[in-house]
Parts: sequence; C-alpha cells; structure tokens
Amino acid sequence: MSAIKIAIASDHAGYPLKRELDEELQRLGYQVLNLGTDGPDSVDYPDFGHALAERVASGEAELGVLVCGTGIGISIAANRNPRVRAALCHDTTSARLSRQHNDANVLVLGARMTGAEVAMDSLRVFLDTPFEGGRHARRVAKLG
Repeated sequence: MSAIKIAIASDHAGYPLKRELDEELQRLGYQVLNLGTDGPDSVDYPDFGHALAERVASGEAELGVLVCGTGIGISIAANRNPRVRAALCHDTTSARLSRQHNDANVLVLGARMTGAEVAMDSLRVFLDTPFEGGRHARRVAKLG
C-alpha cells in the first residue's frame, strides 16, 4: 500500500499490543522501524518515547506509534520534543480528530486502557486521516 516509514516503540506493559500493531502495520504495507522493547522485561518508558520522538522529528520516520500501560508517561516523554505532536487516543474518534485538527504525528495508546480491537481500529483511522489545515494550521503552528 505505502512506502511510508512508521516508527513503533513501547515499554514492557505495552509490548504485547505493540507486537500486534507492528504486525498490522506490516500487513497494511507500511515500512516499520521497530525501536523496542522486544519483551516483557521491565524497562523505562522515557527511553522509548524519546527514541521514537527523535526518529519522527528527524524525518527518519514520517509517523510514530507508542504504547505503554496507560499511554500517559510515554506521550509525555515524546512530547518533550518540539517537533512531535503525540496524541494519546482511546478510540477512533480521538484518533481521527488528533490527525484532522492537531496534525498529530505520533499515535499513543494505553495497553491497559484500550483493547486490541479498538487499538487496531484507531491505528487504521489515524493512518487514513489527513490534516484538515485551515483554521487548525494556525493553532498547530502555535504549538512549536
């Protein structure tokens, strides 16, 4: 479908869901840059949030997907980078609006908060939704 490169990362709590999301991205034809973690051993979510943010900010990846237990900590870490707009989404509506209105470039999901089916649907909506621009562009420009 697409040669778009998408970076994906998680902490240990998000690892099982990240693995499913990675498989779905590959099934959809995206090029995936897997930044870890690659197992259930305890790790620190800021390390993975920062690593993914650097790849998106540099342009190495066009978009990113992050997962931790709630999505909160890893989204805070990613949003430290001024070129990243990481949106914590819990459903397809928040995923769609994060792209349409906020030009989010990183989808964040909480593995303990969102079921796998809703996460997959949210991922597809996030990827398929363009930024509307217009009045939203002025607001997004004020973010960084």
